[in-house]
Amino acid sequence: MGNITLKQVTKHFGETVVIPPLDLSIEDGEFVVFVGPSGCGKSTLLRLIAGLEDVTSGLVEIDGADATTLPPAKRKLAMVFQSYALYPHMSVRKNIAFPLKMADMDPAEITRKVEGAASVLNLTDYMERRPGQLSGGQRQRVAIGRAIVREPEAFLFDEPLSNLDAALRVNMRLEITELHQSLKTTMIYVTHDQVEAMTMADKIVVLQAGNIEQVGSPMELYHKPANVFVGGFIGSPKMNIITGPEAEKLGSHTIGIRPEHTMVSKEQGTWKGKVGVSEHLGSDTFLRVHVEGMDLFTVRAEGDVDLHHGDEVYLTPVMDRLHRFDKDGLAVR
Repeated sequence: MGNITLKQVTKHFGETVVIPPLDLSIEDGEFVVFVGPSGCGKSTLLRLIAGLEDVTSGLVEIDGADATTLPPAKRKLAMVFQSYALYPHMSVRKNIAFPLKMADMDPAEITRKVEGAASVLNLTDYMERRPGQLSGGQRQRVAIGRAIVREPEAFLFDEPLSNLDAALRVNMRLEITELHQSLKTTMIYVTHDQVEAMTMADKIVVLQAGNIEQVGSPMELYHKPANVFVGGFIGSPKMNIITGPEAEKLGSHTIGIRPEHTMVSKEQGTWKGKVGVSEHLGSDTFLRVHVEGMDLFTVRAEGDVDLHHGDEVYLTPVMDRLHRFDKDGLAVR
C-alpha cells in the first residue's frame, strides 16, 4: 500500500514560512506530479514526505500510520534525486545492490532482485560497467534500479531529468511512465516542467509560494483552471491573459485564451495586429502577434500557414473556449 496523507502540514525556516498549512491526499498506485515555478516549495514538500526535512507542524501519514517523526529509513519510501549519486568505483550491479547489501540481505535474494530490476530497466547488458562508462540516461536508470530493489511503498522523484539533454528527457519520461504502469506503485514526481506534468501524471498538484493552487487530472487543469495562475502555467505555449476594456467587452474582468483557441485571418476578426516572431515546428506554427493595447498574443496555427514577420492579421477567439476570471483571479464558471 502506498497511501500518503498530509494534514495541516507546515514548514518554516526561521521566520520564513515556506509551506503554509497544507492538506493533500495521495492514493495507492497514483502517479502524482508536484509542479510549479522555482521556489514554489515543491521540492521542500517532497522532502517533508521523505523525512529529509522536519515538519514544523501537522501530520504526515503513510498507509494510515503516523510517520511525522519517523526517520527516512523507516518510511519505506525510495527517493531518486536530480543527481544520480552513484558510486563511481562500483559496477552497475554493485550500485543497484548496495542498499540491499547494507541491509545484510541474503546474497541469493540480492542477486534475484538486482537482476529483476536490471531486466525491467534494460540494464542487463551493462551490469559490469561503471557509471563513467554509461550515458546520462543509463546512469539515471541505475539510480532508479537502486530504488526499485528496495520494493518501497512509494517512489519519490526530485526533478530526475533536469541534467539530461532534450532527447534523453523525452525517452526517460516515457520509461518512467512505463515503469509506473508495470510496477503499479505510488510515485510522486517533482518538476518545474509543465509538459512533463501533463504527459506523466494521473494527478497534478500545482504549487505557488507553498500553497496548493489546484489538484486534478492533467485535462481537468487544462480545461478548468481554478484561477489565472493555473490557467497561465498549465499549457504550452501559455494561455493569453487579457485584462481591462478588451476583457470587459467579452464579459469578464480577466479573460484567458489558449493559443489553439484563436482563429487567425488576413481579412477580418475581433482584433487587428501584426505578426512578430513565427516559430515553425512542422505540424504547427506559433505566431507572436502584436495587438495594440494587449500583451504579445500567441496563436497556434497550421504548420504551413502563409504568414510572415510584419504581416497584418486579424485574431478572433473561439467564444465557447474562453476562460473567464473575476477581479481576484478566480475562475468564473
